[in-house]
Amino acid sequence: MSDFEAIDALLAGARKEVPLPPAEERRALREELNVSRAQLAQALSVSPSTVGGWESGRDPSGEVREKYAYFLNGARTKLAAAADDTSGEKTADEEPAVEETADDETSGGEATPADDGGESGHALRPEAAPAEDDVDDVGALAVPEPCVLCGQPAAHQVAGFPQHLDPAECGAARPAPTAQRPQAGPPPQAGPPPQAGPSSQAGPPSRAVETRPSAPARQPRRPAPSEVRVVPVGRRLQRADGPDPIAAAVASALAEHEGDVEEATKALVKRAIPDAMALLDATRKGGRYEIVAHPWLPDILRKQSARGADQIWEARPKWARSHLPPGEHEVTALDVNGAYLSALKTHLPLGQLEHSVGNHHDRRRAGVHLVTPPAWEHDAYLPNPIGSRDEPGPLWVTEPTLRLLLRLSGPRYGLCDPPEIHESWTSGATENLLEKFRVALKDARERAIAEGDEVTLEYVKAMYSKFVSTMGESNYNRELYRTDWMHLIRSQAFVNLWWKAHRAYDEGLLVVRAMGTDELHVIGDWRAVFPEGRGVTEVKVKDVYTVSEGDSG
Repeated sequence: MSDFEAIDALLAGARKEVPLPPAEERRALREELNVSRAQLAQALSVSPSTVGGWESGRDPSGEVREKYAYFLNGARTKLAAAADDTSGEKTADEEPAVEETADDETSGGEATPADDGGESGHALRPEAAPAEDDVDDVGALAVPEPCVLCGQPAAHQVAGFPQHLDPAECGAARPAPTAQRPQAGPPPQAGPPPQAGPSSQAGPPSRAVETRPSAPARQPRRPAPSEVRVVPVGRRLQRADGPDPIAAAVASALAEHEGDVEEATKALVKRAIPDAMALLDATRKGGRYEIVAHPWLPDILRKQSARGADQIWEARPKWARSHLPPGEHEVTALDVNGAYLSALKTHLPLGQLEHSVGNHHDRRRAGVHLVTPPAWEHDAYLPNPIGSRDEPGPLWVTEPTLRLLLRLSGPRYGLCDPPEIHESWTSGATENLLEKFRVALKDARERAIAEGDEVTLEYVKAMYSKFVSTMGESNYNRELYRTDWMHLIRSQAFVNLWWKAHRAYDEGLLVVRAMGTDELHVIGDWRAVFPEGRGVTEVKVKDVYTVSEGDSG
């Protein structure tokens, strides 16, 4: 093929990207059609958080962009057609608004209890059913189930609860029957007129007493046996006994492998990454912040070669004490439980990182920083906060490492000088971005330990460890590319270990070694300092060995 033919072929295959409407219109189009993020994400073969990113301003590319544009254009057409069909029409059976009268004010002196027994007096009524802006998972049921409002069969579910979408179909929406007038009958027997009291005066009768019988006080409606108990979670409601996705996955795997624990565990570990992402999406519903799943990252956060590393220093400890007191010592190697699970609680940048220069730290932001670390003069009994690094000069550290150095340089500890910050890549941050995700995994882990459920324990461990290790430049998790988060979470685990070493030293133990994310070697009565067990706030014994006089490390 000649050069000109190659150019012709290139021009023939080239095409301009399909234009997309503004981000706010994308969400409005989806919501007006009552299509949830989960439904659209399934149709486009992406995650709900990815759709959320598109609705917050991030643009897709390639084939998925064309599919997304096709959906948006179709939504516009359908909504425009519906608007043309209904324009100028007015519902014939529309009832006029009921005016409040003096009778309403005098008919009873007490407020009527709410029908549903809720605090607001209108929760779960059909006319106040959750809108698509609040509930993102309206779907059809394969088999009708009792409506949570009226108990009659419903063909749809809202946030996992069977419910009628049309209030006219819901028994709870039908007005209660009005009080019936007494049936016609023989006239009352004549009798003596009522005796007037001492204070009776001639005049018109009292309307509130003589012309209208006082209505009996309404009693709160008792929940029907078929109703589902719900509890508030954030600004939404969810089932109080809602299904546990982790328990459901374990039960399904055991059933599929006919109770074979080993095979079920292998299957669960294999699917740990997509399951962790699904759990993250579930725990992010109703969250205050949108996750930017694929932001632009600076070159310092990109691998320098296919098998190389980027420029971020995570401060992994690999420290051993150089000298011990004379004599023989029993050393206990302690294992810190759930190191990466605990490290999920750390300050994470929400959006795309922005560059700044100068020796200044904003605690409302988080990211990575080029710093010159201070000298460390306590290596004889405590590990260096920046880990085992021999090369002098500036280096890129993470937010947890920088905050540790700043804290140690403060007046409370005074263990070093402040680090010098040269430049930073940061974004607005929060410490609780993954908190619901972390708590869900922690609770499942604790239940598994209490019940001796090793299948769930291994499954949960695989979920949080693989989640952390694959959120960078990994082919195993294409839903979340946050190399900065990966470095920050790992560094937070190292910082947590450093603080345990400092606590041991502060309580009079001899700290012998600190390694990786979870290994701490000490001499002394460590049980007086750390609780023993398998919980995330506890430690367990990994090894016990003896160091004789003259040995080191």
